[in-house]
Amino acid sequence: MDLLTNPIKDYAWGSRTAIAALTGRSAAGPEAEMWLGAHPSGPSSLPRDGSQQALPDVIAADPVAELGAAVIERFGERLPYLLKLIAVDRALSMQVHPSLEQAAEGFLRGDHNYADPWPKPEMICALTPFSALAGFRPPGEAAELVAALGLPALTPVADALASGDVLAALRILLGWPADDRAALVQDLVRTADHDLVTQLAEQYPNDPAVLAPLLMRHHQLAPGEALYLGAGVLHCYLGGFGVEIMGSSDNVLRAGLTPKPIDIEELLRITDPAAQPAAIEPVADVYLTPSPEFQLRRFTPGDAYQVPGDKPRILICVDGVVSIRNAAQDELKLHPAEAIFAPASDGALELSGNGTVFCAEPRL
Repeated sequence: MDLLTNPIKDYAWGSRTAIAALTGRSAAGPEAEMWLGAHPSGPSSLPRDGSQQALPDVIAADPVAELGAAVIERFGERLPYLLKLIAVDRALSMQVHPSLEQAAEGFLRGDHNYADPWPKPEMICALTPFSALAGFRPPGEAAELVAALGLPALTPVADALASGDVLAALRILLGWPADDRAALVQDLVRTADHDLVTQLAEQYPNDPAVLAPLLMRHHQLAPGEALYLGAGVLHCYLGGFGVEIMGSSDNVLRAGLTPKPIDIEELLRITDPAAQPAAIEPVADVYLTPSPEFQLRRFTPGDAYQVPGDKPRILICVDGVVSIRNAAQDELKLHPAEAIFAPASDGALELSGNGTVFCAEPRL
C-alpha cells in the first residue's frame, strides 16, 4: 500500500474552504473535487520503484497484483471506480448518466457525448449537510406548482405535466427561445415564492432550467447519509461537502445550469422519467449499492477492524488519525485528507485509531 497524491479540480462551482480546510491550507480559488483513482482525466500518483508514478501505469505494469483476478474478469484491466471529495458551493449542472448498454451503444456509434463505453452510476455520502435535486416529482404535483406561478408563458409546461408527460414539459422548458430566456427568468424570480428557484436564478440568470426545483424532488442529507443515483436519474447537486464514489467514466449528458456543452435531445433520450435516487443505509458500516463497480465502507475504528482483501481499495481519512496495516505488516498512518491505494495483493487490512476513514472498493 502506498500514499496517494491526488489532483484537485478547480471548477467554478467549488468551495474555497472545504477541501482546503481538510488539507490544512488556504485555497487560491474555488476547489470543487479531489479525485482519487486511475481516471485518465485526473489520475492519482504514488511512489513505486523509487519514483512517483501514475496509478494507471502502476496497474498496467501488474494488473493481477494490483486489481485481482476477479476484478479483471468482471471489468478488464482497469480500476472500475473513482472516489472523490466533492465541495459544492453553487449548483452544478442538471445532468443524467447512461446505462452500460446506452454508453456502449453511444460510444460505438461515435457520439461525442460518450467518451468511453462505461456507465457512470454514483453515490454521494454527506460529510456536512448536503442538498440535491434528483428524480421527478409526481407530474400532477409539478403541474400544480408551475400553474401556481400564474405565468401564461408557462401554460404549455403545466399542460404537459398535467397530462403526465414530464419529459415533454422538460423539453419545452429547456428549449425555451434564447431571446426570451432572460425575461422568463426575471418573471420567475418576481413571481415564484420558492427559495431554490430564486437561488438558481441568481446563479444562472438566463437559464430556464432554474425552474427545475418545481419539477424535481429535493433531497437534504445529514452527515453520514448517502444517496445513490443510477442510470437515467436526472439530478443536480446544490450545495454541501461529501465523499462521492462513481463508475470511472466521463459519460455525462447535461441540459442546463452550466457553461459546459449541453445536448438536450440526447439527455431526454436517456432520461428515465420514473427513475428515482435511492437512500443507502450502511449495513455493518458498508454502503452497498446496486452497482458492481463500487461499494463504500465507513470506519470509525477505535479498536482494530479488519477489511477483507483481494480487491483494489482506496482509503481516505476525513477526521482524526488512523493506522492501517496490511497482511505483510506494513503500516501507514493517515491524517485528514491523506489517502492510500491498497492493491488486491495486500490482502486484508487492519485499521485502528480514533479517526474516520472511507474505503472504496468494487462490489463483486
